[in-house]
Amino acid sequence: MISLTVNGTRHTFDGDPAMPLLWFLRDELALTGTKYGCGIAQCGACTVFVDGRPARACLRAMQTLEGLSVTTIEGLHPSGEHPLQVAWREIDVPQCGFCQSGQIMQAAALLQTTPKPTDQDIDTAMNGHLCRCGTYSRIRAAIKVAAGRRS
Repeated sequence: MISLTVNGTRHTFDGDPAMPLLWFLRDELALTGTKYGCGIAQCGACTVFVDGRPARACLRAMQTLEGLSVTTIEGLHPSGEHPLQVAWREIDVPQCGFCQSGQIMQAAALLQTTPKPTDQDIDTAMNGHLCRCGTYSRIRAAIKVAAGRRS
């Protein structure tokens, strides 16, 4: 039996220990904000926090999560009012929206370590997060807006 905390709530899992965290989140807990993109941890759509650090849920096996804490997009802010979520809506970042939860989670990790990121900081941190609609300039703008509100 694997015990972990997801968005502040303790859960247990007694299934296949090799099952990816992504499927536990989506299928067992009905937290569907985290998306399946490529399945090989290359696109970033499935990014969540594991013990406060970004992780790709599509390849993170349940057996590696005993006693750890997971935060999904649903847990970033209880009512979706994290500065990044607000900025994303104001700047109208998403087109299809598929990659956006992973983008926001990675951006939140960036702002935790670099409260006033430069363009280069943003580009480096967001590298490997693919947006098939190409909204990268709006993503960068939203990160800057959110960074301005955090001070």
